[in-house]
Amino acid sequence: MKKEKLKIITGRIAITLSLIITSAWSFWGAIENFHEGWYFDSLLKNIGLMLIQYASPVLLFVLLTLLSIRKNKLGAVLFIVLGIIIYTKVNIRNLFFLTPFFVFAFLFWFGTVKNKKRAYRLLIFIPLAIFTVFSIEPAIRVAGRVNDGNFGMRTIEGNGVTLEWAPAGPGFPERGTDWYEAMRICSHLSEDGTQIMDSVQNIWRLPTVEEVVRSMTKHNKNCGGRLDPETGEPVYEITPDKETPLWNPNSMVIYWWTSTEVDSTKAYIIVYDGKIWPKYKNNGPAYRGFRAVRD
Repeated sequence: MKKEKLKIITGRIAITLSLIITSAWSFWGAIENFHEGWYFDSLLKNIGLMLIQYASPVLLFVLLTLLSIRKNKLGAVLFIVLGIIIYTKVNIRNLFFLTPFFVFAFLFWFGTVKNKKRAYRLLIFIPLAIFTVFSIEPAIRVAGRVNDGNFGMRTIEGNGVTLEWAPAGPGFPERGTDWYEAMRICSHLSEDGTQIMDSVQNIWRLPTVEEVVRSMTKHNKNCGGRLDPETGEPVYEITPDKETPLWNPNSMVIYWWTSTEVDSTKAYIIVYDGKIWPKYKNNGPAYRGFRAVRD
């Protein structure tokens, strides 16, 4: 009797941990899907990106847990196999990564789920409900973004700053680069901002943190941004968004490099929603780009 009770408790722990993990992933996926994803013109492409990049970890984990409830020994083996596959494919060096997979394998191998139907419902409904609820606000915000389709050279004036911003092309790329390359491109840009010249031109440059903060807009209105003199953090009257005339809502780029350096290895980036963060200059993922400016 004690052995059977211990198996039931072990099964409950497995289901509880599964719910915690899938719920956390669902929350993260909903937020990130509309923060860094959902930038295509096509609804089908946006849904595809959501399912592959943001919902797939939850779906995979839920399916594996459901299988483990029905066939606990098979599910336990698959947890170990999945952990090893991800470990080797992603080239993760830390063996601690495998710990959760072995924990779930142990729990499902020795545990028993008494009320299987109830466990099925919880594992399907709760993550789905979390993903849906936390997608509502960002979905409405993204759907309401201003996109006038004009990605040419733009003169933006207001909040004490007047700058010309480079047109789409080498000075306003759709994919990211590191800080050093961004600085090099800006210094070599042609006068019209459409070509990278062989020699230094020094017509264009990266904007400073304060210039971008003061230039940020939402719904064609200046956001009234400024840097707090005490904290150095940006403060806005209106929270900015990924909209024209500054940003390209259909680009994967959600961060821009600025010319403001933290030290010899780091410089500040700005997020489309106005936050600023220090990042290593030699790190240039696809979603971290820039837009050149000139006075």
